[in-house]
Amino acid sequence: MKCIAFNRTGTLLAAGCSNGSCVIWDFETKGLAREFRDKDYTAPITSVSWSKYGHRLLASATDKSLTLWDVSCGEKISRITLQKTPLYASLQPASPIPSICLACPLSSAPLLVDLDTGSTKVLPVSVSENNNSPAPTSRNKFADGTPPFTPTAATFDKHGDLIYVGNSKGEILIVDSKSIQIHAVIPIPGGAVIKDIVLSRDGQYLLTNSNDRVIRVYKNIVPVKGSGEEIRNISNNSHDYESHYDKLKVNGASCLILSCELSDSITKTQWRTPCFSGTGQWIVGASANKGEHRLQIWDQTGPLVKILDGPKEAVIDLVWHPAEPTIATVSVTGLVYIWAKEHVENWSAFAPDFEELEENEEYVEREDEFDLNPREEEAEEVAIDEDADIDIETFEKNAMFSDVEDSVDEIVYLPAIPSPDVPDEHPEKYLGSSSKLDSNHSGSPSSMGAAQDGQGTALASSPVEVNNSAAEDPAEGSISKQMRRLSMKGLVSLQSEEDKTPATKNKSTKSSAKRMEPANGNSSAFDDEATEDDEVNIDT
Repeated sequence: MKCIAFNRTGTLLAAGCSNGSCVIWDFETKGLAREFRDKDYTAPITSVSWSKYGHRLLASATDKSLTLWDVSCGEKISRITLQKTPLYASLQPASPIPSICLACPLSSAPLLVDLDTGSTKVLPVSVSENNNSPAPTSRNKFADGTPPFTPTAATFDKHGDLIYVGNSKGEILIVDSKSIQIHAVIPIPGGAVIKDIVLSRDGQYLLTNSNDRVIRVYKNIVPVKGSGEEIRNISNNSHDYESHYDKLKVNGASCLILSCELSDSITKTQWRTPCFSGTGQWIVGASANKGEHRLQIWDQTGPLVKILDGPKEAVIDLVWHPAEPTIATVSVTGLVYIWAKEHVENWSAFAPDFEELEENEEYVEREDEFDLNPREEEAEEVAIDEDADIDIETFEKNAMFSDVEDSVDEIVYLPAIPSPDVPDEHPEKYLGSSSKLDSNHSGSPSSMGAAQDGQGTALASSPVEVNNSAAEDPAEGSISKQMRRLSMKGLVSLQSEEDKTPATKNKSTKSSAKRMEPANGNSSAFDDEATEDDEVNIDT
């Protein structure tokens, strides 16, 4: 695996693999639910993204492609090839069945891609590229004259009205997704290159990961719903500014406010794939050092809460479960690790006055502790209204998703698809083995007795010979089975009875016993146990 992503409710976990396939696990059962694979393309997957209600799955690959899959039936809806390799791609969160995605190619500005038509729109990464008054030259271009860009730093807001773009000059640009126009600029302290931009699930907070080894958290002042209209109103103010860039900075101050800065002041660790928890209360970041699987969790206000150390494998991707305190990480070896909270038994939850004892103590009960009080029982019965109507149809909304409207058509679980058994090329082989079991283990009382004594006659070395002999002479086959089931005690008792019979009958029984030796399949064993010294006689 190379990358992972949870669906909106956290019941399904999608992953992109190095062979070009995408797999979906049922996160409750940890079982494989779906696998999408295009046999014509085997390039490694760089990112996976769910649609709003889980009907679509978008995958970007190193062969410069974007592939949209139908989750329910596993069919490929569309495939678009870009000019450069997309490192990250996400579907527009506003539409239940989106056709617009945001792609962040390698060494290029972010793109808005229409998956139906294949058309693309390049997003601006600096003020001058948006036909506005240019900022100072040192802020607009590199030394070689090329415009600055940030390969992977771009994300939609909660409803897809705005796009937050981070550039290499340490600026956050707020771009209108419809008009592709910059409405605000938020400079990052220090001007370090922005590597990641992540929005919290509720849209209230935004974090950036910069090259200066600091994760910065911003609080969103713009209303989550209707943010596009609000940003246009802010941008249309009639105040006079020295330059257009100053105006955009003032607009940015009305959109985002720096909340806190997170870093490791001792080791100065570079961070990789930081993200919010499902509620936005916690922030987790993975160490970018090679051979180190370390996660650090901070509170939203800034203090460090927990450090998690894993195997000596670098982390390449990280996601937090939308509703549970669970983290999934992908290591450089392609394995997915699940981090979960260790639950401690709390017996006091059964009763408020419950006291947990560390060792045994002698308890002396009160005289009236277990006496029955009929008046109290009558009072409890009166308190219960048996005629009250109970509502079993109203569904209480999950507080985790209270800010998102529910959909009847949302895919929460995927039905299991049974795989048919492959027919065997040699069914006669298994038929022979079944006849072997039937002939050797009939389950009759005599055979059970022989097994318990531990001295029963040897089983047939070739079950085919036994079956053939039984087919040629049914009588002899049944007799051979009876003789094979006899134990030593049975033979001794028969011998004592045959000593009293006439000698003429003994001759006939000896000849019949010799004819059954080949049918038994082990003549030597029969001679040792049944015809030793030619004096063991069997009455047939």
